[in-house]
Amino acid sequence: MLLFINACVRGESRTKLLADALLEKLNEPFEELRLEEIDFPKVDEAFLHERDRLIAAEEFSAPLFDLARQFAEATRIVIAAPYWDLSFPAALKQYFEQVNALGVTFRYTPEGFPQGLCRAKELFYVATAGGAFTPEEFGYGYVKALANSFYGIEKTRLFMAKGLDIVGTDAEAILDECIEKIQNEV
Repeated sequence: MLLFINACVRGESRTKLLADALLEKLNEPFEELRLEEIDFPKVDEAFLHERDRLIAAEEFSAPLFDLARQFAEATRIVIAAPYWDLSFPAALKQYFEQVNALGVTFRYTPEGFPQGLCRAKELFYVATAGGAFTPEEFGYGYVKALANSFYGIEKTRLFMAKGLDIVGTDAEAILDECIEKIQNEV
């Protein structure tokens, strides 16, 4: 099952437009997870204590691990996240706080290195940015590091349209170019 993690909140989201083009190109059934619809729990000391207790007891069927299990079981992952305020939307970080579950999405080797437990071998990250300055490590780089180093997802791809709000640019042409890249490279 392909998992589509949608961090777009605008009704006319340019990022969602690109993600739709990618999903159409992939042409497989998918489950959409709209992050704006999730009431994430507060990650405080009580939450961490409960999570640690469940992990120690290997109670991975607990509802607290629902998002982590869904992520770990996906065969492919598409993330749509606009580039805001030098990163991705905060809901995506909250999502990863739920997905980063020892014993579900990763484990540690006896030497202390993370080893991925996820089925997916491919993750696509789709983003748009109004400006031209978009350091990868502030968005995609973070997700790529998690995917490669913790989850065992070997292949990650970035499709990004940037400079969309610079005065004088043709935003539609930039989006069309990114859609063409998706069509040609996937």
